[in-house]
Amino acid sequence: MQASRKTSSKGEIKLPKKHLAAVTAVAVCLIGVISFLPSKNVQAKRNVIAVDLPTDAQTPGQAKLTSATQPKAGNTQTTPQPPNWQKTTITPGDNLTTAFKRLGLNASDVYTVANASTEQKPLRRLRPGEYIAIALNEEGKLAQVKYTRSSLEHYLYERGENGFEGTKVILQPDLIPTHTTATINNSLSFDANKAGLSQAKIMELANIFGWDIDFALDIRKGDEFSVLYDEKFLNGEKVGTGDILAATFTNHGKTFRAVRYIEQDGAINYYTPDGKPMRKAFLRAPLDFTRISSNFSLRRKHPVHKRIKAHRGVDYAAPRGTPVYSAGDGKVIASGYSKANGNYVFIQHGGKYVTKYLHLTKRLTRKGKHVDQGDTIGTVGSTGYATGPHLHYEFLVNGVHRNPRTVKLPDAKTIAKNQRNEFIAQTVPLLNQLSQHNGMLIAQADTHD
Repeated sequence: MQASRKTSSKGEIKLPKKHLAAVTAVAVCLIGVISFLPSKNVQAKRNVIAVDLPTDAQTPGQAKLTSATQPKAGNTQTTPQPPNWQKTTITPGDNLTTAFKRLGLNASDVYTVANASTEQKPLRRLRPGEYIAIALNEEGKLAQVKYTRSSLEHYLYERGENGFEGTKVILQPDLIPTHTTATINNSLSFDANKAGLSQAKIMELANIFGWDIDFALDIRKGDEFSVLYDEKFLNGEKVGTGDILAATFTNHGKTFRAVRYIEQDGAINYYTPDGKPMRKAFLRAPLDFTRISSNFSLRRKHPVHKRIKAHRGVDYAAPRGTPVYSAGDGKVIASGYSKANGNYVFIQHGGKYVTKYLHLTKRLTRKGKHVDQGDTIGTVGSTGYATGPHLHYEFLVNGVHRNPRTVKLPDAKTIAKNQRNEFIAQTVPLLNQLSQHNGMLIAQADTHD
């Protein structure tokens, strides 16, 4: 049985309307399915768009990581630990070998460090009270050596591929001006120390005024001093004292003033406020003595010959071996021995002055040698006609003996004219600081009165 269908005159098949609707619906479905299937010639593609974002960009709601909590990609190293130092204090007689032995090191370690490529010499001059510290590496081998001379200076020796290499380290402290004043009721040493000055600073003060004041004989009860000096601080801790900046000293009612000036060559000298040097051409006394055993006198009974004879110098009693200094710059014109004088040294200072030093245990200079003020020329003794260790010191002006204790000493050179402005710029602020402190103290004293 043939299905009945109608054909047009052109050969076209005409489907019933119901069939045509069904075919159309199937065709639409097939097209929809095919449109979601990839063709054989289609490849997956991805377009990448580079976008620069700020380093701290974050998505909404995401917590921002701090540098302490944010992980760093690829960084798996741990923070290096500081060296574990083992330290020993240098004692009298120590050297690098004995110090290293106490720290458990051997002769090989001593050799490698002592032959460091740089800074070898400091290790040959170890002083008592200094420190040597060592640090070992993970293998237990010596890696670092620290030689500490003071809180501001040390040497660091580190092992490298070619042995140890040394480096000198100088730390720069903060300088803070400090003021101290005192009235002498007992002695300069006692009262100055009670006021806070160290023995080294007391000696520095005495050396500044030593050309004008005889600190062994002239100090009296009621004398006063006021001093402005630097204190050194490192990381908030006091590590020492610096220079005296300015000072006054009142002796027998007369006040002397001194202020620091740094010369063009870096040397430090002290001057009066008007530019005259505190340093004189001669030392008042050429040694640190205990007492004067015999003064200058034209009529004195000689302790050995027991007769009246002029004593044309001053006898300074001091322990045997005490250093004797040249009183000024000059040339040695005699250095020898005689029955009366024992070991002696004579020095010519220009064409006007001669100083003589008698009864020395040793002579440490020779005829014709130039000496500077303060050079050691011999030591105290009792050679020749002497009853005990002392220095007999004579001072001649144009060939005439003068009393060394009272003769007017010539000044050293004053500030040059071309340095005058720099001198004022440096010294006026220091003198003003000292005056302000003194003024404040005076005001406080008036208030309490």
